[in-house]
Amino acid sequence: MTQAPTSQSESKAAQSMTSQPTSFEITTQMKLEWLRQMQLIREFENRTMQAYQQAKIGGFCHIYTGQEACAVGTIAAVNDDDPVVTAYRDHGHALARGMTPDACMAEMFGKIHGCAKGKGGSMHMFDKPNWLFGGHGIVGAQTPLGAGLAFAEKYKLEVMGEGKKKVSLAYLGDGAIDQGAFHEALNYSAVHDIPCIFIIENNGYSMGTAIHRHTANADNLISRGQSYGINSVEIDGLDICDLYNEFKPFVEQCRENSRPGFVDLKTYRYQGHSMSDPQKYRTKDEVEEYKEKDSIARLLGQLMDSGDMTEDSWKAMQKEIKEQVRAAMKFAEESPAPESSELFTDVYANPEKNLSPTAVYTHGLNNPLL
Repeated sequence: MTQAPTSQSESKAAQSMTSQPTSFEITTQMKLEWLRQMQLIREFENRTMQAYQQAKIGGFCHIYTGQEACAVGTIAAVNDDDPVVTAYRDHGHALARGMTPDACMAEMFGKIHGCAKGKGGSMHMFDKPNWLFGGHGIVGAQTPLGAGLAFAEKYKLEVMGEGKKKVSLAYLGDGAIDQGAFHEALNYSAVHDIPCIFIIENNGYSMGTAIHRHTANADNLISRGQSYGINSVEIDGLDICDLYNEFKPFVEQCRENSRPGFVDLKTYRYQGHSMSDPQKYRTKDEVEEYKEKDSIARLLGQLMDSGDMTEDSWKAMQKEIKEQVRAAMKFAEESPAPESSELFTDVYANPEKNLSPTAVYTHGLNNPLL
């Protein structure tokens, strides 16, 4: 982990570096649960690709395979009621946060029992009970929302005297770090002590463009956060145990000191940017090189070496997960499509009279997750 304060705001930087434990205990049960979650995401994405190729899923579809440790490891390090917001490669975050595979798959099928009643699709997973405030399709637009979620919880505690100290997690890809909205969010969070942690899932490619071809100082992304006086770290996102050990105390620093954080999380995606990506910008050898560092295989190896996982128990876990995902596929297939009247529901929080020349906007059926 690389970590350094900047001179822009020495007092705040010093505060954000308040001594914290350097690691938190990782139990065998935690490792087994992480393995199950990561394998669930991978199997879910395998089935997602099949369904997309069969035209059962429409629109854009971005696969998370290879990056599983990022979502599982970082979400494991926060509380269940810390707000989370992410970009459009969001299936992994939704499952790691606790969304059922049924609700996730049905959403991608555009069915009424999906997490957003089929209105969001692959890029817009939303789960209010699990404090997941959406995947978002506009590059970088989720970062001000992440800051706003943290601000709301801080205001509730410090002004209204309710709630508790929280952090928010705002995930973005490396292609979003040059967006103006991201820098506005960093600046606002630094100035107003907003405990939002901005996590760059740095897989090295912005769609089909390598990061060094579009981003200045690409080998030192934490300088972006440091320039705003934000505590910034670089973490290996391919080893979930190392990730947790480094990210957990970082989270608690941000929470305790009510300060933002910036994380350059190094990872890699095995599939293209989206299902329509021919991947002509990288070689098969490069992909295979990263597969040799696979986060699931690495954790599985650790558990087998320690005797906490056997070939039989691994096969049993895989079988259970496959059955769970097959059931989600069946659920999505059998779930009904939304009625046409749902097109005009829940579009505005406060419907205005005569707002639309075609319909009156109303509240629709209850969200299945509520």
